[in-house]
Amino acid sequence: MPSGSSAVAPAVAQTGRSRDLFEKCRSFTRPRDLQNAGLYMYFEVFSDRDGCGPGEIRMGDRKLLMFGSNDYLDLITHPQVLEAAVHAARKYGTGCSGSRLLNGTLDLHVEVEAELASLVRKESAIIFGTGFQANYAALSALAEKGDVLLCDHTLHASLVEGSLRSQARTVRFRHNDLSHLERCLRNCSAEENVLVVSEGVFSMEGDLADLPGIVQLAQRYQARTYVDEAHGIGVLGPTGAGAAEHLGVLDQVDVVMGTFSKSLASVGGFVAGPAAVIDYLKHTARPFVFSASLPAASVAAVRAAMNVMRQEPERQRNVLRVGERLRIELRRRGFNVLDGVTPIVPVVIENEVDTCRLCKGLLEEGIYVNPVLRPAATHNLLRISCTAAHTDAQVDRLMETLVKVSKRLDIQ
Repeated sequence: MPSGSSAVAPAVAQTGRSRDLFEKCRSFTRPRDLQNAGLYMYFEVFSDRDGCGPGEIRMGDRKLLMFGSNDYLDLITHPQVLEAAVHAARKYGTGCSGSRLLNGTLDLHVEVEAELASLVRKESAIIFGTGFQANYAALSALAEKGDVLLCDHTLHASLVEGSLRSQARTVRFRHNDLSHLERCLRNCSAEENVLVVSEGVFSMEGDLADLPGIVQLAQRYQARTYVDEAHGIGVLGPTGAGAAEHLGVLDQVDVVMGTFSKSLASVGGFVAGPAAVIDYLKHTARPFVFSASLPAASVAAVRAAMNVMRQEPERQRNVLRVGERLRIELRRRGFNVLDGVTPIVPVVIENEVDTCRLCKGLLEEGIYVNPVLRPAATHNLLRISCTAAHTDAQVDRLMETLVKVSKRLDIQ
C-alpha cells in the first residue's frame, strides 16, 4: 500500500461502494460558515470565577456580565452549596462506580429523593444523571404500544426523543392550544391509555403552559399528565415547586419532572409521582438501570440548594422582579420582547445572522447573552436569562449596551 493510503481504500474498491458514512459530517458546513463570518457563538470557553462578583463570569482574562445562565437563584457559588458538595465528596468519594440498581445507591440518594418528592407533593421520586435522561427515560418507559402521548408542539428535545423512543402513538397538539388538545383527546380510542405531556415553563420563550386547562381536560378524558418543571422549580410557586404550584394545580398533575442544573445548582434530574409509577421506572427505565448513579457531591449540592431556597425566599422574589423590569424596559426601548412572568426574557430578532451579530456585539462589550436560532425556538432570539444576583445597575448596563450595539449594527 502506498505511503499515507487509508486501510479503508481496498474495501471501497472491492465492494464498489461510492459513499462514505462520514460524508454527512464533511458536508455539515453551518458551523464553519458562521465561524468564517466571525459569527459563531457556541462552545465559548469560560474560566474560573476568581475575582468575579455576583452576576459575573470570566472568559480568559476578561470579566463579563453573565445574562445567559440558568442559575436563576444564584446558588452555584453559594457557600452552603459549595461546602455540602465538598463534604459529600470527602465522605463518599468522587463516584459510586455502579448503577443504582446494583451497587450505586447511597443513603444520600434515597434521602434526597424523599425531599424532592415532598417539594413537588408526590409520593415518591427517582434521580437521574441529567435532566435530558430523566425525560427520555420516563417517557420511553411509561408509554408502550397501545398508549398515546399527546405532546405540546414546542416541547424540549429530551421529551421529543423520549416519545420517539417509546412504542406509543405520539400526537403533537398546537402550542398551548386547549381546543386542539381536546380534539386530540376526543380522537383517542377508549382502548388507548393517554398521557398528556407539557412543560410548565417553556424553556426557550419562557411562557407558561395553561396547566389548569390541561389538567381539567385530562381528567375529563381520563388521561394522565406529565409536566416538565425544569425552568419552574425554584422560580415559581409559594414554595418554589414550579409552574403547577404557581397556577394552583400541583396536586392534580400526575408526574412532575425537574432538573438540578438550573435553580438547584448542580447536575442531574428527577421524576416524581405515585409510588407505583416511580417503582416501575426504577426497574424498567433503561437509561436509569444501565447508567452509573449520580455522584454524592452533585446530590448533596441539590439538598443544600433546596435548603437555601427555603431559607432565602428573597432570591425568588428578586429574580422575578429583575426579569419583569428588564421585560418592561426593553419594550419601552422598542424591542420585541415575548410575554412572560419568568426570568427568561426572549427578545425576537427576525434574521438569524442579525441574532448572531448582536450577540457578538454584546460580547465585545463584555456582556454574554445566549443566541437561540430556529428551529430550537419558534423565533430567532436573544434569550436573556436573569438571576437573583443581577443588580439594577447591571440591568441598566445590559439595556444601554443592547441599544448601543443595535444602533451601531442597524438591527432592531
